[in-house]
Order: sequence, then structure tokens, then C-alpha cells
Amino acid sequence: MLSDEKISVEISELPNLSNPQLICGLPGSGYVGKLAVDYLIDKLQAKQFANIYSSSFPPQVSIREDGTLDLVKNTLYSAKINSQELIFLTGDAQPVSAQGEYALTDEIINLCKKLNVKKIFTLAAYITGKFSKSPKVYGTSTSSDIIKQFSEYDVSTMNRGNITGMNGVIIGIAKRSSIPGICLLGETSGYVIDANASKAVLESLSKILNITIDMSELEQRAKDTEEIIKTLQAQAASKGSQEQIPQFRPSDDKSLGYIS
Repeated sequence: MLSDEKISVEISELPNLSNPQLICGLPGSGYVGKLAVDYLIDKLQAKQFANIYSSSFPPQVSIREDGTLDLVKNTLYSAKINSQELIFLTGDAQPVSAQGEYALTDEIINLCKKLNVKKIFTLAAYITGKFSKSPKVYGTSTSSDIIKQFSEYDVSTMNRGNITGMNGVIIGIAKRSSIPGICLLGETSGYVIDANASKAVLESLSKILNITIDMSELEQRAKDTEEIIKTLQAQAASKGSQEQIPQFRPSDDKSLGYIS
């Protein structure tokens, strides 16, 4: 396993792909990116081919549905849809240190080079602190030519600010490695797991990739999110205060739950 190494990439079988695109969705505010990528993995029946363990992940284990446990990890999947070859990166957590983020990203980019990845997408949250029924999607890229096409995909160009964590670092290091990169960010309050923001990001991504994804299950989860928001707003109104609204996270792959 990890032994003296900080990072261990365990590959079961390299996928037979020629020029795939990598789509990353790691845990973050609103779980916007992770929910989107996990949804794609499920809908496309993507095949798992690698696990990544790192000593910079939180010191804990994750309990699986069958009762077994495993160290916190990131996981890679592959799938093909129409003419598109796709690789997905999801995970239980992001590294807890800046050094860990850069080290893990280096491993990911090195693997991308081995797999001849032609483009990298990271999916993330654009935090506004306000609830939105029709969230916008913002984007940035390593290429000005790509940015010029954003309007075709209902993506508003970011022209200031920062992208923290792996979602930004992966794209930054991709640029230094001459791999085109795009970050799509769904507008979200940051208070709850925002399936609506995930859906908006997936709609823009689907247009960019020219693929069709059944969004019906995600739409239902978005409705569930709206009900949670209404409840929280009603509670805040009844208290006559602007107390901070509790955050949420998925308690399993198909439901919402509180962060403890």
C-alpha cells in the first residue's frame, strides 16, 4: 500500500482508449462537481480501473454499503459514449494540505500523459451565498480560443477571482503540461448539496461534448434540494434571524444528509 510513499496509484487494468478526455468531480462546496461526475459514472456504466491513495487525505476510513471499510481514496473510471472516450475522477476527499494537492495533481497529470488525455475538465461550485432556482454556469480555461466558444454552451466567462483546491490546481498544472483544460462552475449557495447546480453544469458539459444524458433522476434530486431549501428558509423566517444555515452532504450515494 502506501508504505514509504505518500501516494499510491493502484491500476487494475488500463482502459483501451486513444485520446480520452478527463472529467474531474471531487468533494467540495455544494458537492456540485462530485455529484455531477458520480451521476455520469452511473448513467454511462463507467468501468473502474484505478484507485489513488494518499497520506495527505484525511486520516479516516470510509464505510461502504456492504459494511466493509477502506481508506479514503480517489477513483478513476472510463467509459465511451458515441465517439467520445471519457475518463472520470471522483473520490471520497481532497488532500488536506497544499503540498498534498500539488503532489496528487502531479500523479494525475502524469497518468493523463500515459493515457494520451487530450483535454481535462474540472467541475466545481461558484459560491454566491444565495439560493438560485436557475443557476448559471461559469467557466475558465487554459485557452482563449476555448473561452470564445463558451457562449455557445450557456457558460459565462469568469474574469476575476480564484479557484481553490484541486479543481483549480489540476487545470493550472495541466496548462503547464500543455494539456488544454476547462473548469465549469455551477452557481450555488454553498449551504446545501446542490443537485440543481450539478444539473446545470452537466447540461453545459453535455453541449461541449455533444452527448445526451438522461437527467431525470438528477432533476428529482434537484427538486428534493429545493424542498430542503424551502424548509430551511421557513425555519430561518420563523426565528426572525439570519442564522447560518446548516450544510449538507450525501449520507449515501442516493440521499442527502447532515454534516456532523
